[in-house]
Amino acid sequence: MSLDEALAGKDIPKDIKDSLTLVTVPYVSFDAEILEGQLVVHAELTEDVQRIFAVLCGMRFPIERMLPIVAYEWDDNASMEANNSSAFNYRFIAGTDRLSNHSFGRALDINPMQNPYTQYDGTVVPSGARYDPAQPGTVTQEVAAVFKSRGWVWGGDWDGHTDWQHFEKLGRLTD
Repeated sequence: MSLDEALAGKDIPKDIKDSLTLVTVPYVSFDAEILEGQLVVHAELTEDVQRIFAVLCGMRFPIERMLPIVAYEWDDNASMEANNSSAFNYRFIAGTDRLSNHSFGRALDINPMQNPYTQYDGTVVPSGARYDPAQPGTVTQEVAAVFKSRGWVWGGDWDGHTDWQHFEKLGRLTD
């Protein structure tokens, strides 16, 4: 799909829209096939994303699917329930009026069913997901280290709530 198709149907501020790019990256499917997926990210992160996913592919780390969130009509829950790995989604942080780093193309989620978000009250999202590092497609310290080596933060390291699927990298200090 093109960048215009990946951003269709959502009212996105022009400055944010102009900062985004569509990146095609290789990944290994759960059937051990090498496929290509697409992520919409901030243009500054293009090289990071390409290098990270090349390393993950070389590690044979499996990913269920990788489609821009438009494929799920901008519904984060539907995307997570489909175990879709995605990045840009112009939305608020759940339960707040603050824009998520996904809204700027500076965050991505991998295999939500293997790497759920555990809310402060213990609720696991998506429903039925379970974090088990022994299962294929689960983000482990080894996988997280690939992101961290390029300055990304892993939600698996957070206290109080854990977002095993989530990685983010903030903008330059001069932004």
